[in-house]
Amino acid sequence: MYSLDYDISFQHNGRKFQLYMLDSVEIESDAMILADSAKIVLPEAVLNQVLNINDRIGRGAEVNIKLGYDGNLQNEFTGFVQDITTNDSSLTILCEDALFLFRVPVKDELLVNTNVSKICQSLLDQVNPEYTLVCDYDIGYEKFTINRAEAYDVLKKLQSETKANIYFKTEEKELHVHFPYSERDGEVKYAFDRNIESSSLEYKKAIDRKVEITVEKIDKDGKITTVKSGTPGGEKFNIKVGEMKASDIQKIADAELIKRSADKYEGSFKGWLIPVCRPTYSADIVDLDYPEKDGRYYVSAVATSFSSAGGVRTIKTGIKLS
Repeated sequence: MYSLDYDISFQHNGRKFQLYMLDSVEIESDAMILADSAKIVLPEAVLNQVLNINDRIGRGAEVNIKLGYDGNLQNEFTGFVQDITTNDSSLTILCEDALFLFRVPVKDELLVNTNVSKICQSLLDQVNPEYTLVCDYDIGYEKFTINRAEAYDVLKKLQSETKANIYFKTEEKELHVHFPYSERDGEVKYAFDRNIESSSLEYKKAIDRKVEITVEKIDKDGKITTVKSGTPGGEKFNIKVGEMKASDIQKIADAELIKRSADKYEGSFKGWLIPVCRPTYSADIVDLDYPEKDGRYYVSAVATSFSSAGGVRTIKTGIKLS
């Protein structure tokens, strides 16, 4: 029998604060969105005494969450406190990963003949030079405008236009930019008869989904450049992009096609804290009842919940890798 265990600590104004009481923790991590987040819920009062932590934990405090069983803990979240709220006899600490640091204004710029790497590196240099850029998906721009924007706004625009996976690894102080589904950070094994508690997975075959992606670029002279990817006559999806280099638009069409048309499991399944599973992992899934669905799938998102009721991971899979 495993016993639940945790270690949650904060660093604020040079002081460390450790939590010794806890109602629940919820952590959301997704390779397809910019930020991981965590919600820590505490009892508002202990032994009829109001729990006052505002003098020890404030906005911007560093937070580290480790969870596990019997002292065998894994780091689940590193980030910063966004807000502390009280409601219904509980106290909630809302946290965000390193994106929190990038919700600050950056200088206005008109960048000519640039690319994603140069733009992201400029953000890091302005906001926090301690962070390193890891980028293998370098879309080029003929022109990129930054006007009255936070670093967050720029990253959001890049993600929207290029369809890249953009996210932070806060503990390593890294900003990652990748072609969708290309990064592989670990491997994990699941079987429906062993370590999958429940499932809403639905297997989708690429052969059953005909998709046609159209990407349009309009340059400063009003000229329209169009590229397509997929099956003519299939379900149509249109994407409009900024002043990118024409040679790179095809990459965006191909990235969107992979998202929408590859063999994949749609939905999610629930497991426990063991095994450890993170977005960008490759999950080997075994189904004894339907062996044709066996394979290796990309883990796109993991939601981890922890309370006296237990530790549960809700895992969302993406495309079939093999």
